[in-house]
Amino acid sequence: MTVVSTEILTAGAVDTLEVRWIAAGPLVTAVRQWFGRFPTGTEAREDAYLLVPRLPGLSVKLRDGVALEVKSYLGCPGVLDVLDRCRGRLEYWRKWSFRCEPVNRGDVLPAGWSMVRKRRLRTWFPMPAREEPAGSLVAAEAGCAVELTRAQLRGEPWWSVGFEATGPVGLLRGAIEHAADVLFARPLPAGVEFSLDTSRSYAQWLTEQPNPDAGQSMKEELPGPLSAVPSLVSARARIAETP
Repeated sequence: MTVVSTEILTAGAVDTLEVRWIAAGPLVTAVRQWFGRFPTGTEAREDAYLLVPRLPGLSVKLRDGVALEVKSYLGCPGVLDVLDRCRGRLEYWRKWSFRCEPVNRGDVLPAGWSMVRKRRLRTWFPMPAREEPAGSLVAAEAGCAVELTRAQLRGEPWWSVGFEATGPVGLLRGAIEHAADVLFARPLPAGVEFSLDTSRSYAQWLTEQPNPDAGQSMKEELPGPLSAVPSLVSARARIAETP
């Protein structure tokens, strides 16, 4: 599988604030109905993640065979805690995306890469308009995408709920908290829990899974949460992380 960068998709780096929960097993109907009360778009794709060699603080993936995406972990500003219905680790990321030559679906992944097949529902929660002193309303510059994803890794079913806030760094936490307040306003289905135990990024989740190439779990290489890359943390991000 050859990847050739030909064009930058994004206008420079994009900073995001994210939180995600990943659970083993098939997605149950009650969760789909709970999430489905909001208008959603649907998407099916295959993402290949680079796991070997291990790149501390980075997540590298081939997005649906047409874009190479590199994300740098910038740090954790704290925990999202809403109505005692969810607790999750917030994570700052910086993302770059590049177009690449389409990958033939019949290609075999080289050693070190792992394929995750995804089907997801995605909705968008804009920040509420703010009122100016003169009484006029101004649209907010930030918002948060929320997705419910059915995933398959090496034939095993998983599912996840993820939040990704974008916009000015100073507004990201407010955007993700607003989206969580709206989504979790309705109680979760019985038996469903969004806790710190299942809160992790795709990159962290994949390092915890057995690695067929090495014959062992990659968790041994990454005993704790992802470590930030200090040289890539902007002054804006550091300010945003301050309570």
